[in-house]
Amino acid sequence: MPLTDLPLDQLRAYRPEVRRPADLDAFWADTIAEARTAGAGTAPVTTPAETPVTALDVQDLTFPGFGGDPVRAWVSRPAGTADQDLPVVVEFLGYGGGRGLPGERVSWALAGFVHVVMDTRGQGSGWGSGGDTPDPHGSVPHVGGWMASGVDAPANHYYRRVFTDAVRLVEAVRTLPGVDVDRIALTGGSQGGGITLAAAALVEAHVGPLVAVLPDVAFLCDWEHGAAVAVGGPYLELATHLSVHRDDVDRVWDTVAYFDGVHFAERITAPALFSVALMDDVVPPRTTFAAYNALGSADHEIAVYPYNGHEGGGFRHWERQVAFLRDRL
Repeated sequence: MPLTDLPLDQLRAYRPEVRRPADLDAFWADTIAEARTAGAGTAPVTTPAETPVTALDVQDLTFPGFGGDPVRAWVSRPAGTADQDLPVVVEFLGYGGGRGLPGERVSWALAGFVHVVMDTRGQGSGWGSGGDTPDPHGSVPHVGGWMASGVDAPANHYYRRVFTDAVRLVEAVRTLPGVDVDRIALTGGSQGGGITLAAAALVEAHVGPLVAVLPDVAFLCDWEHGAAVAVGGPYLELATHLSVHRDDVDRVWDTVAYFDGVHFAERITAPALFSVALMDDVVPPRTTFAAYNALGSADHEIAVYPYNGHEGGGFRHWERQVAFLRDRL
């Protein structure tokens, strides 16, 4: 597969003009406040999960997300550690996937962390083993997928709900027994990387500090340029939408600017480890670098995989994430 974007030296200098809503911070402050009000009186609930896995203690977590909607997650930890406050890794998932089966994702818990995997509302049927969280909110007609869902206005957009779920999950995790609330990290690949950036900025602003942020081949950054240069993947949903709704170009880009990872990256202060793959035909490398180059964190690194596609660094990069996180615990 050939390189899919700019040469690396140009990527390292890439700082695009990204539309910036004047009320971005107020929009998210109001959104988080509304979600807290809607979920008031509904405590997170955990129940033991049915799984043949015995080396881990796996719990089924339900917590109130956007609009107070019930959202599901798995919470896994090494068996026999219930009396210990362990560091936590909260993970968000790639486009179309769900939380899967209990005990299916084990690496972080086997490495000694409490591992929390959020189900992505409305998704879970594109790959993997399924999801368990519906999205009860409708939207205007749009091309299949979630990029253009609710693109008529920021208040209606799908990712307003998902990003809010992510913040509310971190708030829920902080109430669970056996977690160290001062040592919480966020991670995710592709869409999960974009959710990680949004959640990190919003958690730092409205909940508390994080120990690390670990977005992997991050999607949902520099949306407008992503749709212009991507050769595959979900960015093309927006291009398809605009090929039909020819007069909505400015409204669409003004709407999705509220969900652009570049703006969230600017607000992150926690240590951050990114990854990018230069043969990625789903997430153009420039879009990941747009967020990385905007980071507000003084402690940040990016792992570059020149000959990989959207799989990025795979398990080798996970090992690098573990080392980065342990160094900062």
